[in-house]
Amino acid sequence: MRLPKHFGLHVGLTSFCLLTIYPILWVFSIAFSGEQNISFANIPADPTAWDRLRAILPWPEQISIQNFVDLFTQQPFFDWLLNSVIVAAMTTILGVFLACTSAYAFSRFRFPGRRTGMMMFLVSQMFPGTLMLIPLYIIVTKWLGLGNSYFGLILVYATTAIPFCVWMMKGYFDTIPKEIEESAIMDGASSATIFWKIVLPLARPALAITALFSFMTSWNEFILASLFMEDEAMYTAPVGLKFFVGGFSSQWGYFAAGAIIVSLPVVLLFLYLQKYLISGLTAGSVKG
Repeated sequence: MRLPKHFGLHVGLTSFCLLTIYPILWVFSIAFSGEQNISFANIPADPTAWDRLRAILPWPEQISIQNFVDLFTQQPFFDWLLNSVIVAAMTTILGVFLACTSAYAFSRFRFPGRRTGMMMFLVSQMFPGTLMLIPLYIIVTKWLGLGNSYFGLILVYATTAIPFCVWMMKGYFDTIPKEIEESAIMDGASSATIFWKIVLPLARPALAITALFSFMTSWNEFILASLFMEDEAMYTAPVGLKFFVGGFSSQWGYFAAGAIIVSLPVVLLFLYLQKYLISGLTAGSVKG
């Protein structure tokens, strides 16, 4: 019997997909178990193949949403989630605004230091984020006095996301024909009208990528948030989740339930913006 074309490739891809999904299924199993400890199915002394399979299947013995209920009623998780929403939303707005205006200037105007500025943005992405922890802490907390505040964390996140966003938006603006703007100028449109009414609507795919990257930079980040936020009431959701797993006691049920809730906004945002993702990534990468 002849095997279908690319059969081996499909088997390999399916295996890797199952390998990736398996830990996620365990997270769901722990979250919906209603318990705090990780428990495995009991294997009898003389196990059958089904007994061994049950031991590794990520399926709770009973399904319960008690962990989710306790997370919002007995834990300060809702406050941490609200902090993440505020920080991520403001970072996205600030990052998209600064990236769009900067990228448009780099794309359309010719001025001294233009190429140097773009190269500096690129060079800044070559260094690991942990290298900037101490300088950022000194600048934000000591010089600006913005430690343990929303604005200080938003400023750091926006600064971190802007270099990539500027390169992405600048590459997309380069693909928009200048003749469109010249026609608008002939009709009497101002520079602000051209930018807000013509260029930005045409750059919606790149805007979607920029907004998504800015949102994910602040929503999933842990190290900087744990460094700058000293008050427990100011913790973001990723930092708050850390306290469910300690050295002496671990509340794995709450941790798994919180991890699922924290992941939902990113998943929903991906689903909403997926129609823009491919066109935004490809069109913004052809010219630099």
